[in-house]
Amino acid sequence: MSDLRFDGRVVVVTGAGAGLGRTYALLFASRGAKVVVNDLGGGRDGDGKSSKAADNVVNEIKTRGGTAVADYNSVVEGEKIIKTAIDNFGRVDVLINNAGILRDKSFMKITDHDWDLIQAVHLKGSFKTTQAAFPVFKKQNYGRIIMTASTSGLYGNFGQANYSAAKMGLVGLANTVAIEGERYNIHCNIIVPTAASRLTQDIMPPDLFEALKPDLIAPVVAYLCHESCLENGAIIESGGGWAGKCQILRANGAILRKNLTEDVSIENVQKLWEQIIDTKNGKCLGSGREVVIALVEVLEKLRNGDIKSIQNEEDGTDEFSFNNRDLIIYALGIGASVSKKEELRYLYENDADFSPLPLFFIQPALQAVMSSSQITTAIPGRNISLEQILHGEQYLEILNDLPTEGKLISCPKLVEVLDKGSGALLVTEVDTCDKNGKSLTRNQIVAFAKGAGNFGGSRTGSKIVPCGIKPSRKPDLSLSQKTSIDQAALYRLSGDTNPLHIDPNMAAIVGYDSPILHGLCTLGFSVRLVLAGFANYDSRLFRAVKARFTKPVIPGQTLKVNMWQEGNRIHFETVIAETNTPVITGAYVDLKSVVELKMPEKESSQLQSDAIFEFIIDRVKNDPAKAKAINAVFLYNITKDGKQVKQWTMDLKNAQVYEGLPKEGKPNTTLTVSDEDFMELAVGKLNPQAAFMKGKLKIAGNIMLAQKLTPLLKAEAKL
Repeated sequence: MSDLRFDGRVVVVTGAGAGLGRTYALLFASRGAKVVVNDLGGGRDGDGKSSKAADNVVNEIKTRGGTAVADYNSVVEGEKIIKTAIDNFGRVDVLINNAGILRDKSFMKITDHDWDLIQAVHLKGSFKTTQAAFPVFKKQNYGRIIMTASTSGLYGNFGQANYSAAKMGLVGLANTVAIEGERYNIHCNIIVPTAASRLTQDIMPPDLFEALKPDLIAPVVAYLCHESCLENGAIIESGGGWAGKCQILRANGAILRKNLTEDVSIENVQKLWEQIIDTKNGKCLGSGREVVIALVEVLEKLRNGDIKSIQNEEDGTDEFSFNNRDLIIYALGIGASVSKKEELRYLYENDADFSPLPLFFIQPALQAVMSSSQITTAIPGRNISLEQILHGEQYLEILNDLPTEGKLISCPKLVEVLDKGSGALLVTEVDTCDKNGKSLTRNQIVAFAKGAGNFGGSRTGSKIVPCGIKPSRKPDLSLSQKTSIDQAALYRLSGDTNPLHIDPNMAAIVGYDSPILHGLCTLGFSVRLVLAGFANYDSRLFRAVKARFTKPVIPGQTLKVNMWQEGNRIHFETVIAETNTPVITGAYVDLKSVVELKMPEKESSQLQSDAIFEFIIDRVKNDPAKAKAINAVFLYNITKDGKQVKQWTMDLKNAQVYEGLPKEGKPNTTLTVSDEDFMELAVGKLNPQAAFMKGKLKIAGNIMLAQKLTPLLKAEAKL
């Protein structure tokens, strides 16, 4: 393995006259960097000034064949330190904010001077030096920054209220610098060192002081500053030859009211306190935007009166954990193959478009139903065994983007029991959400319990999602695939281990000559072929499926799926090709949009958003004065499938709207949005604020100007 070098890089280390700073400076210099050794030369409490400390380290570096210059400025005048680097080396690439002092006193005894001096050196000093280096980094499109926090900041420490506050302040400062610098390849990370230094020399026991050598931390800091390190905004704690990442953990918490109109009471807070503070299944949120998104989702739940999926309060909830390996095994179980390059997205976790096949998410619902007692006790006075149960119909609806790993919570609810004479029809609805309460899917499982009928119940009901009626014409498309003799053995690895599908003896007892294929496996094959035919294999276009199981399939038989398109609804019927026996009937898949198979040459370059801009053009022509009143130029970047496909300029200074870039100057505001999401915004199905917070609408430049578009467009288009 080659050495990680810093040849050609210029590194500024503040407080580099001793301890950690000196160790950093020596290490960077030994790996080829030119180093600015900054140290005011004062005492541990910040008093005094001397050039000796910095000069000694510079001489040490030069003696070892390295390049370094000394700087004696206070970090509060950070621009002077950066100027030293520019004057001597012409650039600066790395800034280590390490300078620090101590003025330890119990909280009640801290004076204003003690407080202000600590904040000035630690927090303001890091701010001023970083602010001076930032324009240089931006111009170079490269920079690495280290802020030095402390365990006293993260966890607190007696007698260090001033120091703790400054160190935790550096965490907030670094988080924001990391966000603002990311687009310019400027990374800012935080080191939380536990090391022997002049600040702790007479505080730590001698043996501990020796064990916590700065040399054990310097390599961690150096790696964070190397161009090969992609970390940004991380808090890394290190000491004694150990290092680990720290994050702020947020509990799942509790909803304190039942709807948006209800107030929160102190009593309700008390009642739910244990749930509020339970961090067992907490989550580390990566940004303030994620916090806001999570709160927006909570408000949407409250608006819809649906808090059970967040709080998991309903009886019979069931947990289901999965990862990308489970998704791949499922995809193989329903016939996906690397022989079709388009299906690699289902089979390879590192594929750029890796995504789950949607019918995988029937599995957690089925597990919840089988684990619940609602089925076996559905009819008072009778016990229904699982051996009596046949899967009759299935409905699945996708409510949100599907994850590729995680923990799911499913809440089954028996909503209807019908008396069919020879048996009972049991209708169970299952809502599934992720561990943060975000609704993902809604399943409806219709099961037939043999021999459980004649209990005096109703024969008809109103809860079952109806099947579809296939059009009375020849199929628009038919696709076939032969199942493997081992198909059931492979599919059962996804969780349905019923021996009927692998044990010949069990199959014989039930009345079959050989084990049969799982009905959900047959359905999985069918829906995958529908996605191939009308969604270009893109499972993200899937919205819902409904199907009725009519006959079993024997592994090794060929499935033929006949399909009829009616708008975004694809009716389908699955038959055994060898016998033309229907095995799935009354079925349909609802898609968000249709992409027909093998028709790229017929695709139109027309975008949905084009119609909206034509509307805007007419509106501006009809009322140019209103447009000119906004007095701004907007550029829209329209994307499709993640790629920019068109640009539109709204030059409202001149009351002009046209395709392409602005004819003169730069836009005041640039908005980037997909063609589909732009249409959703236009018809009012997508809230602009929610779109912005979820990253679906990106705005650069003057964000506030975007709000001025509302009066112009608020009539027909709800933008």
